[in-house]
Amino acid sequence: MQQLGKLLQLFGMIILPIAILMELSGGLTRSGGDVMGFNVAQMLVMALFGVGAFYLGRILEGYSQ
Repeated sequence: MQQLGKLLQLFGMIILPIAILMELSGGLTRSGGDVMGFNVAQMLVMALFGVGAFYLGRILEGYSQ
């Protein structure tokens, strides 16, 4: 259980830089349109998912001790 908590924390810390790199490389563009650039909604979802994974991992690690 403690290992799963640490793994979730690690995943939560890695997901935000991945979102930033995807934005810089153009991986987070609006689908179905010719608008290229920053899509705040996708980056916000990835950031909230990362924060949630980190927090859940912290709770799991705390309860396992």
